[in-house]
Amino acid sequence: MSLSTARSFLSEAGYGEQELDANSALMELDKGLRSCKLGEQCEAVVLFPKLFQKYPFPILINSAFLKLADIFRLGNNFLRLCVLKVTQQSEKHLEKILNVDEFVKRVFSVIHSNDPVARAITLRMLGSLASIIPERKNAHHSIRQSLDSHDNVEVEAAIFAAASFSSQSKDFAAGICNKISEMIQGLDTPVDLKLKLIPMLQYMHHDAALASRSRELLQELVSSYPSTPMVIVTLHTFTQLATSSLIEIPKQIQLLLQYLKDDPRKAVKRLAVQDLKLLAKKAPHMWTKKNIQTLCECALSTPYNSLKLGMVSVLSTLSGTIAIKQYFSPTAGESSPAPHLTDLVKLAQECCYHSNLAVAAHGITVLANIAISCPEKDFVQLEQDTVLGMESLLLLCSQDSSTSAQATLKTALASLVQMLKGRPHLSQSCVEFLLAQLHYACDAARILICHALAAIATQLPVLGESMLGDLVELYRSAGNTSSEKQQELLVSLATVVFVASQSSLGAEVKTVIRQQLEASANGWTVYRIARQASRMGCHELSSELYQSLRTRVASEHFYFWLNSLMEFSLAERCLSGLEDKDYSGAMGAITEALKSYQKGFASLTAASTPLSPLAFQCEFIKLRMDTLQALAQLICTCNSLKTSPPPAIATTIALTSGNELQRCGRISLQMKLSMDEFRSLAGRYADLYQSSFDADSATLRNVELQQQSCLLISYVIEALILEPQTASFQDFGTLGSVQAESKYERRMMGVFNLVLEEVESLSRKHPPVSYLHTGCLCDAVIALLKVPLSFQRYFFQKLQSTSIKLALSPSPRTPNEPIPVQNNQHLTLKVEGVVQHGSTPGLFRKIQSVCLNVSSTLQAKSGPDFKIPLDTKTNEIEQRVEPHNDYFSTQFLLNFSILGSHSVTVEASVVDDSGVEWKTGPKSVVTVKSLEDPYSQQLRHQLQQQQAGAQAALRNVSNRFQ
Repeated sequence: MSLSTARSFLSEAGYGEQELDANSALMELDKGLRSCKLGEQCEAVVLFPKLFQKYPFPILINSAFLKLADIFRLGNNFLRLCVLKVTQQSEKHLEKILNVDEFVKRVFSVIHSNDPVARAITLRMLGSLASIIPERKNAHHSIRQSLDSHDNVEVEAAIFAAASFSSQSKDFAAGICNKISEMIQGLDTPVDLKLKLIPMLQYMHHDAALASRSRELLQELVSSYPSTPMVIVTLHTFTQLATSSLIEIPKQIQLLLQYLKDDPRKAVKRLAVQDLKLLAKKAPHMWTKKNIQTLCECALSTPYNSLKLGMVSVLSTLSGTIAIKQYFSPTAGESSPAPHLTDLVKLAQECCYHSNLAVAAHGITVLANIAISCPEKDFVQLEQDTVLGMESLLLLCSQDSSTSAQATLKTALASLVQMLKGRPHLSQSCVEFLLAQLHYACDAARILICHALAAIATQLPVLGESMLGDLVELYRSAGNTSSEKQQELLVSLATVVFVASQSSLGAEVKTVIRQQLEASANGWTVYRIARQASRMGCHELSSELYQSLRTRVASEHFYFWLNSLMEFSLAERCLSGLEDKDYSGAMGAITEALKSYQKGFASLTAASTPLSPLAFQCEFIKLRMDTLQALAQLICTCNSLKTSPPPAIATTIALTSGNELQRCGRISLQMKLSMDEFRSLAGRYADLYQSSFDADSATLRNVELQQQSCLLISYVIEALILEPQTASFQDFGTLGSVQAESKYERRMMGVFNLVLEEVESLSRKHPPVSYLHTGCLCDAVIALLKVPLSFQRYFFQKLQSTSIKLALSPSPRTPNEPIPVQNNQHLTLKVEGVVQHGSTPGLFRKIQSVCLNVSSTLQAKSGPDFKIPLDTKTNEIEQRVEPHNDYFSTQFLLNFSILGSHSVTVEASVVDDSGVEWKTGPKSVVTVKSLEDPYSQQLRHQLQQQQAGAQAALRNVSNRFQ
């Protein structure tokens, strides 16, 4: 193998590519490091970050960094620079270096070089390692010495290292603070060097005394050096120090507002605005009413649009926080003025109609946030002003295709959606206005308006059938070009059409969409529209679109994926035509749906690959099939009351046994089995929910609704037939109070409430069990089936990807070889893990800690007593560890006192930042063989020999007397 082989294996693995072993990859890179050619050495060095990314465990990383340290010690400055860059890129892997002393020793030897460039690179290297060597005194001493160097490159490197160590070490920060102060205040220090030294003071936040000293020095610098660069650097350092120490934030806000108000220099004002925005994000609760009022006055009086934009953006940030409530709340002894008389509202209203679109967008955001956050009294006029301002801005931006206009339009629409969520009574007029704008807007604006309409309609049922005609006309008149904007517009308009259609799509609507897609849409656009149709429950159209796409893909896996989607849509299409009270028709529809689901599940299994196993999709479809099967069985059970009525002696049996259910005959036992089946399905849905850590909230809510429907059916069976006296409806009493977030959820919640009302009224009026009760159960089944299933985003698309990779030690040399351990000793099992993320880590939820569960089970018992005890679990331990830089490590002490083979299972689950535990896996299993210790074995053999000798002596004695 050559270096190019290692490079190809360390690149992103494609489908079917065999992974190179970690040690082999390291050996190939090591060959490159030992090459005589400088180019190959450099190439090998820069490949190390990919090696760390692919094999992120300490044993390899430690070896790799030691090799890099040797290159740093023996190579030239260019190689040292390459090693420095690799170290900085691999910062999160530094704590996995096991031999830190040896690594630092090899790197630190270069600090004694006569070459100032080599010393400078070494200082930067030490600064990059500050997180793992914060208290190394030799490094501290070298940095202090290098600050006095006459070489500018070395001094700059020393400043970088000093800043890095100051952020990590309290002792170093306290010790270097005086020296930094002397250098900054010294007359022989050049101004450009002072500008580089001042930012170091932002790290002097480890205790209050140190922060206070630094703040006094910065205050002195601001007054002593009034030049623009010095004031800008000092003020920004001031702000950074305040955000880290937290105690001086109110003073810093006042200082920045003072400079914003009094300093005439535009650059200083701009810096003050930027830092105020930083403080608005960091600590909005520390802004007083007076601070906001001062900022409003500055914004009203400034003649510069750029500064006005900055100030209004700060107010826009504050308006979405608690600071806005503090502004409008009356102070002690004063009455609060009417909202429209305050400077904040005046400023926002003035900005809404500003010629600068960005200023207008922030003005709208401020007004919308005020309308949402504040009490409703005296705000009717403000709501109207906000709506008028939004409409004028939307009217202006919707016909302008420039980037700035579209950014403004996006901000205004986001504010509108947010406001309508809190003020739903304004939604109808706003939606009508947006629909009217769709006719005149440019394509880019139409896309954004469609997104806003879909978001509003998802929250509130404001798009009705009456508006569908306008939308279809718009779809028919959409352009026939294949541009990217045009394709996006087709998808957005189709989404709004699907949301607006309260029931199934009409024939005319489907014809228009189909014709438009055939005329101008590419395959990806058709797939996206079909996917949206599946999400909105329009399965008749989606099945046709998937069918048209099957033969237009290049991979058989894609073919099977599209074929499975088509079959699932056909299955749900079978259920869409159900009629109330038509129980035999429901049985036929479920049977047809199950046929399609079985075909689709086979295709879905064929579409899965090792890189994309489609685990969630397979489990979700499996649960859907089992649910349909259980619903069909329930209808059959209800019908059995007619086909197999109770025997004539049922009443006598019931009186004899004291069980009233015996009056019903065999249906009581069948209902009990059916109830247990639905509860089991609800448990499986709960398991699917817990295993879907990366799913979006809408998908999780969908799984939760399926679980609730199963629980509802089991509960209705219990309430109507099995235990009507003890059944309570309190568990389902809160369903109506939960705000639905989608069209599908609204329909499901409506069905839940309807079923509960019917069951409650029936259970009060009629004794169980009659045809009314079984009819009510069948009606509940049909009502649930009539709601078209929604296939949510996670079924098609994984926006967040999180996985855990575990490594156990000791580990067997071969996969099936057991780990030997003596029964009088404990086994220390070390568990290391790495959290691996996709392109957007933490999009929906983040990992706070990892829960590791270790259990061992006796598999085979050796020795004379080979029977396995009933309680075969010999160890059961759980620990929680918090990953640091996506790495965690812990140890377990396991006891194997029972001789034989034990199976040790290590299972990982994650806990998110809300404290919810998710069963993500993985699960690793190793085999441990417990052996008898030599001393006990020797004693046992001696005892056996003594027993054998005693028995022989007894036999001799008995033979002598015979």
